[in-house]
This record gives sequence, structure tokens and C-alpha cells, in this order.
Amino acid sequence: QVQLVESGGGLVQPGESLRLSCAADRSIGFFEVIAWYRQAPGKERELVAKIATSSGSTNYAGSVKGRFAIGRDNAKNTVYLHMNTLKPEVTAVYYCTAVDYWGKGTLVTVSA
Repeated sequence: QVQLVESGGGLVQPGESLRLSCAADRSIGFFEVIAWYRQAPGKERELVAKIATSSGSTNYAGSVKGRFAIGRDNAKNTVYLHMNTLKPEVTAVYYCTAVDYWGKGTLVTVSA
């Protein structure tokens, strides 16, 4: 059983930044791709960004391109999601996923 643990969420004001972390219980090289999804209240879960753990190649949802950045630290078995210039509409629970495994999520709330 793979464990993915998200952290770094919280309450921030519009325009601020956050860095989310997804820590795996094994080398992230075990997974071809690790992704961040989010689910806002009353909405379906949607892809935010994903990264190929070997090459570092990334893909982003159009709504976050240019403001969010996904990265990895293979030595720490961790994938990050750097979120800048946050807006209230990004308020959601953010999940990390690899293959069919999901973390429990971390809540990000952007509010004045």
C-alpha cells in the first residue's frame, strides 16, 4: 500500500503564495507520473498539474498556468506545488495522486 501525505495548506489572503508538499513513503521514481488534483465545494475533482518523475516534464491546467509550478525533490521523495498570486476561486482541497493511490488532501482557503 502506497502512502502519499499532503501538507502545506491553510488560510491565506488573495495575492499571497503557498507551497504544498506531497511526501511519498517510497522513492517517487517508483511512479512514472505524480499529479495534483483539487476539488472545490460542490464541484468535481480536477487536474491541476502533473510531473514526470524521471524527466521532470510538467503539464498544467490552463487556469493555473503561469501562476502554479510543480516540482520534485527525488532525494526527499516529495513533490511540490508552488502556488502564487492566489485567488479565492482556487479554494479547494488539494490532493496528490500517483497511479491509483491518493492522499487525504490538504485544504487551501483563499479569503480576505
